[in-house]
Amino acid sequence: MASSSSLKCKRNYDIFLSFRGIDIRKNFLSHLYTALDQNGLFTFIDSEELRKGEQISSTLMKAIEESQLAISFSLRTMLPRHEVVKIIECKARKDLVVLPVFYKVEPREVREGRESYGKAMAKHESKFGKNSEKVNRWKEALFAASSLSGWDLNDGDEAQLIKRMVKEISSKLDRTPLHVARHLVGIHLRVAKLKSMLNLKSHDDVLMIGLWGQGGIGKTTLAVALYNALFRKFEGSCVLENVRETSRESKHLVSLQERKRIALTTVREGINSMQYRLCCKKVLIVLDDVNDIEQLNALAGDCEWFGKGSRIIITTRDSHLLTSHGIDKDHIYEVQTLEYCEALELFKKYAFVRNNKIVIQGDLVDSALQYAKGSPLALKVLGSFLCGRREQEWKSALDQLAKSPNKTINDVLNLSYDGLEDYQKEIFLDIAYFFKGKYIEYIEKVLDSCGFNVTIGVQVLVEKSLIIEEYGKLQMHDLIQLMGMDIVKQECRDDPARRSRLWLFDDVRDVLSGDMVRFVDPIYLPNGLRWFDWPKSPWFPKFSSGPKKLVGLYMQGSNIKEVGGQFKCVMVQEPKEIRGAFDAQL
Repeated sequence: MASSSSLKCKRNYDIFLSFRGIDIRKNFLSHLYTALDQNGLFTFIDSEELRKGEQISSTLMKAIEESQLAISFSLRTMLPRHEVVKIIECKARKDLVVLPVFYKVEPREVREGRESYGKAMAKHESKFGKNSEKVNRWKEALFAASSLSGWDLNDGDEAQLIKRMVKEISSKLDRTPLHVARHLVGIHLRVAKLKSMLNLKSHDDVLMIGLWGQGGIGKTTLAVALYNALFRKFEGSCVLENVRETSRESKHLVSLQERKRIALTTVREGINSMQYRLCCKKVLIVLDDVNDIEQLNALAGDCEWFGKGSRIIITTRDSHLLTSHGIDKDHIYEVQTLEYCEALELFKKYAFVRNNKIVIQGDLVDSALQYAKGSPLALKVLGSFLCGRREQEWKSALDQLAKSPNKTINDVLNLSYDGLEDYQKEIFLDIAYFFKGKYIEYIEKVLDSCGFNVTIGVQVLVEKSLIIEEYGKLQMHDLIQLMGMDIVKQECRDDPARRSRLWLFDDVRDVLSGDMVRFVDPIYLPNGLRWFDWPKSPWFPKFSSGPKKLVGLYMQGSNIKEVGGQFKCVMVQEPKEIRGAFDAQL
């Protein structure tokens, strides 16, 4: 995903002061410059009191480009024409913050070209032509500068104005773009989509939107990039990161509330204080990685907490959390995995740094992309790990990942699993092991037979971005499936017989045959087995005597026609579609 252009700009100055006239330099401007300097703000001020003609020097042009904020003075005497044009250009191209000061002049006098501005404009029109590009650019720049929100000073207290200016300037300069990521790909279209969803043209309503998706898919990256593109349009802004981690106790929710610059002792006090302090401010707030409704209630309980035009952006792995907070589906954005070309570009940025002369076969790159399946986190972690390694090491690493997931990636994905209820965990693991790609109705019938409340369980897993419903079937990202398999493997790494589920052929054979029985002999299945899947089985398996818990037997492609008297009714092949649930009546 692509970084904000403002992050690429070199900023050597905090402030550029644009003015014209010796008189103002000797009084108001000198006091302002001193106050800014005393507050540690590095300010550029032109040392030349008189310039030859109207040309802007290369030094001034560079200073404007390398400043974070420009203060443009409108006086009874004329504004420096080329400086204003340059300042407005940098505002559009490089996110330069521009604040006008109308010093003993009305803003409309500048905007409408009255008095001295009208006379100067007529002079330029006579010299360059009324419709010349130079004149039109200056008109547009003057209008743009005079239309911005700034400060008016006619006969007011100059000392008080300077004090207020320094305070507001310091506040604005403190709001610098946040770091997004080292390498970013494909973010512009996504940010544009979210801008449209935020309806920024409306200044009367308060809007909350949600960014929803699985762990490691780039929700935080996208939210921060969106924040960087918008935060200067608001009176106040903040990003509260890692809400899940920070708010495990109520006292930590207080600390999150205090990050909005409000001193608090309890969550309830925080709610009251935020309502009082923020209800009149147009703010932009990002709440990152929210996983509990109480977090939302404490940090963004209601739209009425915030001033008109405010926007609240929430990232979460749980779509139902957004719905229960009153956010409708039109304002929930599902963050998708990267497209193939985007994934390839991002992977290469991490895996192939400059001056890397190692050549890697294309099929190994394809294998890495196949493993990551468009997950930005996986592409970053895997690309960084493989960077600078030889082909043999690539092959070895990819073979290992097919057996055991990467810990860094797995730890991120595991957060979603850890937040599940016990029965939801069981359903998730069953889907990861046995039912990925199967029809939902089929899965529900099988698992309902095992005593699970599958309908609500499956819905929760979809809402928490662990599984996906597509065309009546349940799908799962490969990395999430690997995580599920690893969870079962961790139950007992050395003894498959002590695990709750078996997947690999060798493990199944060893567990069922035991040390004393050869695999060619009839297999006796354990009576506690719930579901058995053996396509093209050459014979019907036998069970030990005693009560049995089998509810499903899947033997597609076998030639078995009769199943014996131990089952009253068993279907040994899965019919087309979803009618192949196996109701074993014991």
